[in-house]
Amino acid sequence: MLKNILNSYLIFYSPRRFAKLIAYMLQASEYDLKAYLKWFWSTQDFSKVQVRKDLNLTRIARINKTFLALICEIQILVGLGLMILYFTGHLMAGWGYGLGLIIIYPVLWSQLIVVPIFFARLLIIYPKQKRAINRSAQIFKNFNGLKIAIVGSYGKTSMKELLDAVLRTKFKVASTAGNQNVATSHAVFANKLQGNEEILIIEFGEGQPGDVAKFSKTVLPDRAIITGLSPAHLDKYKTLNKAAEDIFSVDHYVKHNKILVNAESSYIKPYCKKAYQLYDRSGTLGWKVGAVQVLNNGLKFELSKKQQTLKIKSNLLGRHQIGPISAVIALALELGLEPEPILGALKTFKPYQHRMEPYQLNGAYIIDDTYNGNIEGIKAGCDLLRELKANRKIYITPGLVDQGPENEAVHLRIGSYIADAQPDIVILMQNSVTNFIQKGLEKAHFKGKVEIIDDPLFFYNNLKEIVAKGDLVLMQNDWPDNYR
Repeated sequence: MLKNILNSYLIFYSPRRFAKLIAYMLQASEYDLKAYLKWFWSTQDFSKVQVRKDLNLTRIARINKTFLALICEIQILVGLGLMILYFTGHLMAGWGYGLGLIIIYPVLWSQLIVVPIFFARLLIIYPKQKRAINRSAQIFKNFNGLKIAIVGSYGKTSMKELLDAVLRTKFKVASTAGNQNVATSHAVFANKLQGNEEILIIEFGEGQPGDVAKFSKTVLPDRAIITGLSPAHLDKYKTLNKAAEDIFSVDHYVKHNKILVNAESSYIKPYCKKAYQLYDRSGTLGWKVGAVQVLNNGLKFELSKKQQTLKIKSNLLGRHQIGPISAVIALALELGLEPEPILGALKTFKPYQHRMEPYQLNGAYIIDDTYNGNIEGIKAGCDLLRELKANRKIYITPGLVDQGPENEAVHLRIGSYIADAQPDIVILMQNSVTNFIQKGLEKAHFKGKVEIIDDPLFFYNNLKEIVAKGDLVLMQNDWPDNYR
């Protein structure tokens, strides 16, 4: 115990390690100063702060790291100088002042660093970002092609990538990269456009009330796809209703009959309007789903409308993917694509990284869904785990973050979903929601084995040691370092 305490706080008295630690905490908090300070003062072991990732040496991160290291080294030298003056008889109070300077520098500068960042954001970064966003608004306004907004609590990036893969078989398509889905990343995207694009696909994030409305006002989309609604970012939205109001604010800018909505999302029904177009695993836009086969390596199903039947084969996993795939096919056909290139694109499309991404390990079949961060995705994964065959089924999760006042209720439900999937082993990561998941498992009378892991990174890095040939392992969600 004493060793751990010493390791934690000795980091503070190595100026360069301390500077890197603080720069990392700021970066991991996305320079949200309130979140950074909350994380700092709630941390009990600073040696375990930087575990899952390393500092990304962006320009601002290098500045923060260099400035902190330099100022702390100067303070230590001043402190040592005062102590030397004391011992040589040149300064009576030098010992106390010098030691005090050395002792207080970590706490002092970990707090003072927020001051220049605050004013830099206020006076330099925000005005610069506003100018870039205004330029992007003009670019989007002048764009003559089709603009499609992808909105929702979950499933946005997968939907965007799938739609991009299909539509680019005929059109010149540009879409926002990865999960870069805020106003500043939209501005970067707009400024990189070549001018000959026919379709833009823009993912809209939602971090706090008003985000989607702001993005919609800037982009002015012609169509929108709402991928789902679930408790997410409730630390900022506070209630699910506030999150829903923000997500559905896109309909102030898009005609209602040009909005496709995921009807399988259990929270979404109260917010749907009559003119919206719906999609789910039964089909969409007049197309009906049939002959479904859920496989360990993908899906097969048929999509029929009037006298036409399409035979679909996809590498995406789980019945919950049928709705999004059907929506993309129906939209692509409506935009003038022929069935053959659509089906060809679907056959080769791979799951996006860490989103129901399958791979094999020591003969075991692993489904990596660690980017998933919502209750609907947890349920979809548990449904898939229940449906697939395996010698032994293992379910792994730390739970979800940003659930706000819904935190306990959501994790009790997660426990019931896991129990319903009937895995042989459930592995939970020790954190603030573990007890809630355990209670949910107990209430659902789960009979399998439950293990609690204290060191998630070590566990994931040594997963091969616990799996065997014929196992099916589902890993859902992972917590970043700034959550406990």
